[in-house]
Amino acid sequence: MQLSYSVKKNQHMKFTLAIAAALFSLTGAYGQSVAPKYSNEFLAIGVGADALGLSNAVVAQTEGVNSGYWNPAGLTKSNKWLDIGLMHSEYFAGIAKYDYLGLSHAIDEKSAVGLSVIRFAVDDIPNTTQLIDNEGNIDYDRITTFTAADYAFLFSYARKSKIEGLSLGGNFKIIHRKVGDFAKSWGFGLDAGATFSRNDRWKFGAVIRDVTSTFNAWIFTLDDQTKEVFTLTGNEIPENGLELTLPRIILGAYHKMPLGKKGIYGAAEIDVDFTTDGRRNTLLQTNFLSGDPHMGLAFGYKELVTIRGGISNMQYIKNFDDSRKMTIQPNIGIGLRIKNVCIDYAFTDIGDQSTALYSHVISLRLLLNKPANAVPTE
Repeated sequence: MQLSYSVKKNQHMKFTLAIAAALFSLTGAYGQSVAPKYSNEFLAIGVGADALGLSNAVVAQTEGVNSGYWNPAGLTKSNKWLDIGLMHSEYFAGIAKYDYLGLSHAIDEKSAVGLSVIRFAVDDIPNTTQLIDNEGNIDYDRITTFTAADYAFLFSYARKSKIEGLSLGGNFKIIHRKVGDFAKSWGFGLDAGATFSRNDRWKFGAVIRDVTSTFNAWIFTLDDQTKEVFTLTGNEIPENGLELTLPRIILGAYHKMPLGKKGIYGAAEIDVDFTTDGRRNTLLQTNFLSGDPHMGLAFGYKELVTIRGGISNMQYIKNFDDSRKMTIQPNIGIGLRIKNVCIDYAFTDIGDQSTALYSHVISLRLLLNKPANAVPTE
């Protein structure tokens, strides 16, 4: 009986230590790789339930505070003194939490500035590396928790150019990623965007994210006990390193048309995301560029009520018999605007055959005029 208990205890120790080590070795692999795929991928999730309901096909039509994320050039389309955006969503049955706060301010008729703050995190992760004491006894009081969190701070500026209908904008972004006390990184990057439209019927947009490549410098802080865990479980000890996020190019075209009675309209946009980190499982594939098209469709009444839908994540999946079938991810949403308050809802990941679960997303947007008692600027 004593032998059986010892075997089970050792198996339990290896199992719990392996889980912890796998998490950290994954982070280490990212830190040591120069340009891994899906680097800083939390920045590709999106902000605003209105955009998520349209399957993120918004780089041409975006305007106001959320443009700081989607296309900074769209900030010039807001004439409000202060535009505020808020969003909270949860993924994987509430395990991961995603929060967004955006602020934008129209400096004058031609220029605007913005700030976007994003946090994507998994909180209260059990740390079982110290579960077993020096005498080989399991002590659950030795379990602690930590947080794995990603932060992004985007500082935006946009201005209308001398060419009628053309606006230009850019982001300077600071990225901070942290895995408890074990690892952290700081990164910096630039985005550039443009929008062009002569009327409300047709709009075009282009964005280059990480235009000069965004880097994350990783620093690992592991004590001797944690290093011993890595050694016992056959994992490499992670080393400090530099991670690069290669440029991503997004092109979009938008069209809006009236439908019958005055005030009712329909609108559609199609975007294509081009990634430069090699072949991905997307609809368009090459060894250098991969293209991921996605499109959104909206019907509304005088901007008061809008019903949205879209499709994205189009890819071919191989079956066991080596045949292939295409899968898509549909999304739907609805938006209400009451004076200067916009409330949007989106239901995402509908029918997607991946392991991700459905997500309900709600966002709020407040458009504030200049206070009457504000000191006038010269």
